[in-house]
Amino acid sequence: MAVSVTIWHNPRCSKSRQTLELLRENGVEPGVRLYLEDAPTRAELETALTALGLPPSGLIRTGEAEYRELALKGKDEDALLSAMAAHPRLIERPVVFKDVKAALGRPPENVLAIL
Repeated sequence: MAVSVTIWHNPRCSKSRQTLELLRENGVEPGVRLYLEDAPTRAELETALTALGLPPSGLIRTGEAEYRELALKGKDEDALLSAMAAHPRLIERPVVFKDVKAALGRPPENVLAIL
């Protein structure tokens, strides 16, 4: 049975590029989802958070302009989840999925644990 690996990838992000390269160096050719162009749905984000074992606050990029513009500091987890679904730039990257497991590629070596 083939194992499916997918990366939520942003080619402009150095950590995302490094993670993709690390996967390939380890013989894994993942499916690449350009999540800024093909944004995850709220349900997909919820599944990702469950697999990562994180609350929405653990996957949101607080340094992004949208975070400040949307006044998300101090908002509840539901509001953060909705914001990430509407503004995928707020999603921390990269996220790598294998079966029901997931890892955040910060640092890129984190993803090796799920391979």
